[in-house]
Amino acid sequence: MSTGSGTTPVTRRVRAYFAPVNRVAGAPTIFDAAQNGAFALDTPPSPWVDLGWCEGFRRKNAEGSKSGIGALRTSTPAIATGQVRTEMDALVEVEFASWGKLQMALAGGSQQMNLLATANGAVANGSGGTAAAATSLQVGSTASLLQVGAAATGFSVGDLVVVDVDYTGQTGYVGSGVSGAYVRSAGDVAADANYVRRVSLNVGRVAQVKDGGLQLETALVAGVPADGMKVCRVLGFVDREGGTFFQEWSALFVLEGEQGDRVIFHYPRLQTTQEAAESTETLTAPFERLRLAGSFRALPVNDANDGEKVLCFRSYLPA
Repeated sequence: MSTGSGTTPVTRRVRAYFAPVNRVAGAPTIFDAAQNGAFALDTPPSPWVDLGWCEGFRRKNAEGSKSGIGALRTSTPAIATGQVRTEMDALVEVEFASWGKLQMALAGGSQQMNLLATANGAVANGSGGTAAAATSLQVGSTASLLQVGAAATGFSVGDLVVVDVDYTGQTGYVGSGVSGAYVRSAGDVAADANYVRRVSLNVGRVAQVKDGGLQLETALVAGVPADGMKVCRVLGFVDREGGTFFQEWSALFVLEGEQGDRVIFHYPRLQTTQEAAESTETLTAPFERLRLAGSFRALPVNDANDGEKVLCFRSYLPA
């Protein structure tokens, strides 16, 4: 009978997509290739976010050549009568072709912070000084339209903005939509009302300013803003070497075959394994291209079909 066999997949590049993990509930975003495997690359299913084309995609066991599978030996002399899995530990490496908020968060080792516009006279600080007062949202705001009334005159097309709640002493994971940091003690944050907005990944770019509203290019990852959320202008992003927080995301890596087939690697849980790193590619001298280099460790989930613990689902969709 036919098994749908085809030729070896021939691909040019890898496309990466990431989605949030609910850190409080320990719930990753699960991708079902049977339902959504043939999605258009430019329009991934919600809540997956397109990070663009990548290079240098590599999968390997954390111990290099060690497979994690050993022989089960019995009798004397010891004879291999079967095999057992002795460990589960897998790494993924990739280089992002573009820079942005999410790419920097994934390729960094800890919190990825927003450089908030500072207040007049703010003392200089490596991750940004005291931020200017945040702007309150008004009724009618949506995931892609922020109603701010007369305060809209303080924003311009092209501005980056972050939308999140005030910090009021919360501990544990903070950040709407995606956990941006873990606060062990309110005293660590030094009563910074803008701390959640400083670490939040609920960021967008202003495409239009009209009638007291800020129209965003894309919808916020946290969806419709909750009551009490405010807006700050973001000048850029900063990550740091050091810290105790580990980013965790669900990931898809898609290899589109030239003959219509497709290979999908789905990692329900990935945590970064290194500090912020870059790689360089020489263009025409003296120019070099700087790429964000990410390395991740796969963490296990239980497959609902049989309860097995797995690190990755590799799906092949024939042409």
